[in-house]
Amino acid sequence: QMRAMVLLAINGGLGNTDIASLPESAIEFKTRWMDYPRPKTEINRRIPLWPETVVALQNAIEARPKPAKLDDAPLCFLTVRGNPWVRINISQQTDGTVKHSPCDSLSPEFSKMLKTLDINGRRGLGFYAIRHTFETIAGESKDQVAVDAIMGHVDESMAGQYRERISDERLKNVTDVVHDWLFRVKKKK
Repeated sequence: QMRAMVLLAINGGLGNTDIASLPESAIEFKTRWMDYPRPKTEINRRIPLWPETVVALQNAIEARPKPAKLDDAPLCFLTVRGNPWVRINISQQTDGTVKHSPCDSLSPEFSKMLKTLDINGRRGLGFYAIRHTFETIAGESKDQVAVDAIMGHVDESMAGQYRERISDERLKNVTDVVHDWLFRVKKKK
């Protein structure tokens, strides 16, 4: 599962909650596209998936543990106990208020993996840093509008209000730039 989650994060700038909430129905395996609104902003995203990401996703889904709750059955990723990797625990306080406490199992597992691989686990080098890396490298595409669309960023500019769509070609170009960087593909001159 971790391989698929890391590839999704760098392929499309997905964060912990994005991945933990990802339903299998958001992925079109044959065409290698994902249509999935960002949970935090509810901005629709259309993300071209690399072949490596699709294979890792298929393997993770095939080996996915049985869900602890029926409501979690559509999710691509579940912990060994069958829970979403990130969930919100809701508890009633004695003063009558409701407390929302995030329970993130993905970050500690990612940190363990970094330590196992002897990768510097410095502060700020967590799973969410992969989203930062996507933004940084994707910027090399010189198409920030398409990068923002993949990231699920809100564009409150007038152009953002007028823009009706961003072509699949532009979105694919962005993810190709990141793929080439990650896999060190040399472009022919």
